[in-house]
Amino acid sequence: MEKEKMNLEDENLDEVTNNENLTDEEYIEKLTEDLEEQTKKADEYFEHLKRNMAEFDNYKKRVNKEKETMFSTITSDIVADLLPILDNFEKAINTDTQDESFKNGMEMIYNQIQDVLKKLGVEEIVCINKTFDPNYHEAVMHVEDDKYGEKEIVEVFRKGYKIGEKVVRHSMVKVAN
Repeated sequence: MEKEKMNLEDENLDEVTNNENLTDEEYIEKLTEDLEEQTKKADEYFEHLKRNMAEFDNYKKRVNKEKETMFSTITSDIVADLLPILDNFEKAINTDTQDESFKNGMEMIYNQIQDVLKKLGVEEIVCINKTFDPNYHEAVMHVEDDKYGEKEIVEVFRKGYKIGEKVVRHSMVKVAN
């Protein structure tokens, strides 16, 4: 460390000694050239810094987007696995029973599951009296009936669900005409 300091001092001393032989105009010209060289280097470093900052900003945006996509995918997968359980709770609730406390308990659990799904942004796809849309519905039966409109959904066999605009499970429906 001490040796480096001495070398720098020697270089500075040599430069001062060399500059003593220059006229004022030559000295100013040399300083101007040095200043221009240092300014050019500073500009290069600044451009490099700006590029690195832009790349880092793009990286952060990309990582955030990937995290959101991953969260959405994982949430959809988990919800898709829970939906058959929700279907079975609905069947159990709609079954006649003599034990009202059992039925009330089942309804409470069903409502808790629905609350959790609601917090995750899960919505039921509305079907009855709507027009068939293959993006949201899966037609498993067709019926000809003049009292219904063209491609009108008349019965739902299995509820469909979505998170935002992403369909987790299509509704299984009967379509008229």
